[in-house]
Amino acid sequence: QVQLVESGGGLVQTGGSLRLSCAASGRTFSRYAMGWFRQVPGKERTFVAAITSSSTRTYYADSVKGRFTISRDNAKNTVYLQMNSLKPEDTAVYYCAASQSAYSTSSLYPYWGQGTQVTVSS
Repeated sequence: QVQLVESGGGLVQTGGSLRLSCAASGRTFSRYAMGWFRQVPGKERTFVAAITSSSTRTYYADSVKGRFTISRDNAKNTVYLQMNSLKPEDTAVYYCAASQSAYSTSSLYPYWGQGTQVTVSS
């Protein structure tokens, strides 16, 4: 198993940047693919980005492609989401998740963090 804790959320103006971090416990972090998802109240959790266990491949939702970058540091048991050119529609609770493969479907991720709020003001 792996426990996940997100950090780095906050309030930022349109066009600004934030970097989210997700720290994992346990010695098996490097075996897991990692994903970032987001959710607004009353809506389903949606895919943002994913990265394979060895960082060989990354995947992005069309809505964030070119603005967000997912990366990981297996030595630090941490995955990051660098968010640039933020828009009000990026406002959501952001969750990191771990799975065997870099899926874009939330139901295929068995391990989740508690989430961190990102608010982009217009």
